[in-house]
Amino acid sequence: MFFASDNTGPVHAEILAALSAANAGFSPSYGEDAMMTEVRNRVRDLFEAPMASVYLVATGTAANALALATLSQPWQTIFCTPLAHIHTDECNAPEFFTGGAKLSLVGGGDKMTPADLAAAIHSWTLGDVHVSQRGPLALTQVTEMGHVYTLDELATLTAIAADHDLPAYLDGARFANAVATLGCTPAEMTWKAGIDAVSMGGTKNGCLGVEAVIFFNPENAWEFELRRKRSAHLFSKHRYLSAQMLAYLTDDLWLRSAQSANANAAHLANGLRAMPGAQFLNDPQANMIFATLPRATHQRLHAAGAVYGLSGGPLDSGDADEPLACRLVCDWSISRDQIDRFVEIATT
Repeated sequence: MFFASDNTGPVHAEILAALSAANAGFSPSYGEDAMMTEVRNRVRDLFEAPMASVYLVATGTAANALALATLSQPWQTIFCTPLAHIHTDECNAPEFFTGGAKLSLVGGGDKMTPADLAAAIHSWTLGDVHVSQRGPLALTQVTEMGHVYTLDELATLTAIAADHDLPAYLDGARFANAVATLGCTPAEMTWKAGIDAVSMGGTKNGCLGVEAVIFFNPENAWEFELRRKRSAHLFSKHRYLSAQMLAYLTDDLWLRSAQSANANAAHLANGLRAMPGAQFLNDPQANMIFATLPRATHQRLHAAGAVYGLSGGPLDSGDADEPLACRLVCDWSISRDQIDRFVEIATT
């Protein structure tokens, strides 16, 4: 009963098989392998973007930091929410790799509004040499609280950025989960909605460790290549990144895995609704659930070996009925038996 994170799940068998097949013989290094050519072509087809520049890195932090560094200048500020991964979980990597670009926090939660974005942009006086200059918009899809921006919401936010000549970046660590939720195409959720660059995450969705960084403006390509090399994120044995991404794209494994994860979360959410004292902190939209359960319920679950995020107070002391907040994350591999067992223990 492991619901701590989709980072902690196993690698999909199709990914492992592709890595094993790639391990035979010799292959050109540094992204010159034939598989990377195929990856590039398939990503361009998937995103309906024949001129897109496509690169692979091993971590989401590298994808975010290097993409934002390419889209910004050291004297600019990047507009993101207070809960954005680039602000709370990346040890100032974006600031480091951009050479000092500032993060401007928009709104108060995980999902920004057009009014908040416009206010944040206007808070920096255009052309004032004494202050940060306006820089990229950075959005997260799925957000850190499990919300999914609609296509109209994305288009509205990126239009505000475009009105100020600012590029828009989409942190897509859970890109596939959002596509599965919206029932849209990758193109509709990116460049057709005004996104200039996106990371398409694989690590949280069944891969060993690979993220695609995609620029829809070819002018960004060479700078990203230089930044990737200079930051030590260009793999010499690149074929092992290519093999993962190629398998991920084959027969829509990326989408199938995300659909399974989302369906697992929906099944768990249905079970939670029957639990005494359970309250959702927001409506589950993808593969993450944020809810409160009584302390006594958490104690039973932990005693039975359930693993998940817990906050809001100590587990071992306090009122048994006091609600404590938790985060429950489902990946593609969690079985319905594990979910049903979790619900059974919680409702006993």
